[in-house]
Amino acid sequence: MRKTVYFLIALVCAAPATQASEIMDWLDEHAAGIVPTGERHASVPADTATLLTLENKQNEMYPLPSPDGRYLLTVTWQGKDAWISRRFSENGDPANRVSFDVRALDSMRWMSNNKVYYLSDRAGGLGLWEKISDGEGMQRRIQRLDGILTQPVLLADGAIIATRLKPVNRKSKIKTRRHTKHDDFNNWNFPGFVTEIVRFDGYGSGRVLSEGVNPALSPDGKWIVFSMPTGRSYHLFRMRTDGSDLIQITDARSVDVQPSWSNDGKSILFTSNRAGNDLRHPNKSGWDIWSIGIDGRNLVQVTFDKARDGAARMGRNGRIYFHSDRKVSKAQRAEHQIKSGSSHGYHIWTISRPNR
Repeated sequence: MRKTVYFLIALVCAAPATQASEIMDWLDEHAAGIVPTGERHASVPADTATLLTLENKQNEMYPLPSPDGRYLLTVTWQGKDAWISRRFSENGDPANRVSFDVRALDSMRWMSNNKVYYLSDRAGGLGLWEKISDGEGMQRRIQRLDGILTQPVLLADGAIIATRLKPVNRKSKIKTRRHTKHDDFNNWNFPGFVTEIVRFDGYGSGRVLSEGVNPALSPDGKWIVFSMPTGRSYHLFRMRTDGSDLIQITDARSVDVQPSWSNDGKSILFTSNRAGNDLRHPNKSGWDIWSIGIDGRNLVQVTFDKARDGAARMGRNGRIYFHSDRKVSKAQRAEHQIKSGSSHGYHIWTISRPNR
């Protein structure tokens, strides 16, 4: 480092006045990037995320805060068993199991503070169903549906927006974690299928709005943000719930997926590998949570970790909940009263909204 500085000083002294001025301007612009080797580690940012959920030999993913902020829905599994849990958002403790329906694992959403809706194949065909979030009581079918659907969004007028999978050929089959080796972190890429954002009216008639995946409804119910594949990249788009006013938000050689809205509707949280992307081998990329304004400005990195952070959602309290396979420390294990057993895998973490 010192040799580099001495060389630059000598270069300035030996150069003509005009060139010396240009060199000094260059130094002013790049001085912040010159860090001694022994100090580089200190310049790497670190986030302040805290561990929220930790159960012995369990994984928790895809947190969804309730409208009143009191609870979280999470996809939970232990061994070969998987279910939807309702947890207290304050400390991550489980309140009850909501459903064991395999179709609910990728489709359950909050309908109100005490009701949820989800896809199910019960009653002889695919439909959107509702039930009370305490897991008890009757279940009601909202609407019958057709096609290979996932990630539904129920609108205030009763219409449904969902991701529909179209087989590339007759041999295309859905892979689930129960039958094949499946990456639970990746809910945007379905090998052998193309994905469409489809809107169904109250009578079940579907209309394609756009190619894409991972739709999320804005707080005012007027917009949908989603991810669209382009080559090896995925970009974020938003459009009105009728498919009009399609607007591209991100445009980088990266995979930008799993978008969700901030409480004020002015920014988008999303999962991205743009900090250390490997488009040819996305599973080897580093994945972090990012935030960007709905106009494509004010890009901010929210989490900084070598682990895989994803599926961020903002609670009513303004905190961001996400899942991650970060390493759990001994102190964190003790805090959650896990004395023995495994704490590896995915758990729910939380972090404050970043200052812009």
